[in-house]
Amino acid sequence: MPASTPSPAAPPSSRSLTVMLWLVATGFFMQTLDATIVNTALPAMAESLGERPLSMQSVVIAYSLTMAVMIPVSGWLADKLGTRRVFFSAILVFTIGSLLCANAHTLTQLVWWRIVQGVGGAMLLPVGRLAVLRTFPAERYLPALAFVAIPGLIGPLIGPTLGGWLVQIASWHWIFLINVPVGVVGCVTTFVYMLDSRNPDTPKFDLPGYLLLVIGMVAITFALDGRSELGIQHATVLVLLILSLAAFVAYGLHAVRVPYPIFSLDLFRIHTFSVGLLGNLFARIGSGAMPYLIPLLLQVALGYSPFEAGLMMLPTAAAGMGSKRLATTLIVRYGYRRVLVANTVLVGLAMASFALTTTAEPLWLRIVQLALFGGVNSMQFTAMNTLTLKDLGTGGASSGNSLFSLVQMLSMSLGVTVAGALLQTFTGLIGHTTSANVIPAFHATFLCVGIITAGSSWIFAQLSSDVRRPAKKIDPSERT
Repeated sequence: MPASTPSPAAPPSSRSLTVMLWLVATGFFMQTLDATIVNTALPAMAESLGERPLSMQSVVIAYSLTMAVMIPVSGWLADKLGTRRVFFSAILVFTIGSLLCANAHTLTQLVWWRIVQGVGGAMLLPVGRLAVLRTFPAERYLPALAFVAIPGLIGPLIGPTLGGWLVQIASWHWIFLINVPVGVVGCVTTFVYMLDSRNPDTPKFDLPGYLLLVIGMVAITFALDGRSELGIQHATVLVLLILSLAAFVAYGLHAVRVPYPIFSLDLFRIHTFSVGLLGNLFARIGSGAMPYLIPLLLQVALGYSPFEAGLMMLPTAAAGMGSKRLATTLIVRYGYRRVLVANTVLVGLAMASFALTTTAEPLWLRIVQLALFGGVNSMQFTAMNTLTLKDLGTGGASSGNSLFSLVQMLSMSLGVTVAGALLQTFTGLIGHTTSANVIPAFHATFLCVGIITAGSSWIFAQLSSDVRRPAKKIDPSERT
């Protein structure tokens, strides 16, 4: 047997496999839950920490950007140190980060502890998925991944509502404290039940390439967010943007001359992958902004309680779950190009429609509006994701899937960054921030986010009109 695929002396018991599957699924649930649970709690956090509700985007950005930064490292660490050790460390770091977040007394402290939490969260799904791949027999791999993916769908569904409920009955601290007992049980279970596997032939980590990617991602985030939240001057913003561009170009030059880059540029020779990846990056900016903007609009501008704001996100999630099958039917009938071009415009229009929100809008109409957005947004994810992964094949699946995960998290971070910057800018132009007068700032922000999203339809227009076949086998956890 090759050294790179070691196996235990005896096959794992059915009980061990079942426990490990639940463990990985719970880790994925914790990761996705914490990506959305804070959104409805931001106004309460702001009041507690003495900040303005419209200046809290860094709490969300810190988590998603850290996850994007750590994704390229997680697989290499698991290969080098072993899946059990890395997964155990991921749960431990995530739990410690959650406990520290709950004890933060300033916004700066909270942002730093969210970074710690993001380091652990970034490794939960990739390493857990790798452990399933190496432990489960081939015939059980896809059903196992499907089982692991279910909690990843439930997390975003209940996250905003659970966050609002915890804030209302207790305090915002409990959205982090609920992770602690789960994390303790997870650490013990990982130590006892998770089988260890590693790859002794793991190549040397591409540290220069990794640092170039990190510099590029962090620089563009600070350039977009720093002006509104940190008061960075225009000249510094320009320097950061140039630094980001230079870092990404330098990575491209670096990747073509090293034997084992983190992400091979050969992936971009696959037309569907390159179009899907770029389309995901820009279309998801709007989709990443909406879960941040909508709870703020409902609480800050319309006077909803945290729990009521969380409940209002349920129509979006429910419609999204119900529309996933429709996307596949439309793709088979009309092709990826027509579906993605038309649906991207519809998503942009759905986002821009929130610019018509008023305090006098009937509740039923607001629910219908949220459901329509959730439906078209979910179809967009399904179409973009299957397009990106469908032609990777076996050889590029691992690297391509990791790059795709990175882009997903980066675009989520950029979405909140762009939304926060726009909201701050328009609020400053208005000059006052009472609940009634801040609505025009939200209107302008939703309109801009909708234009950005609709404009990204041009990327999907570059597809051939005969690309119709959805991916035969994709990782179910990437369907969200």
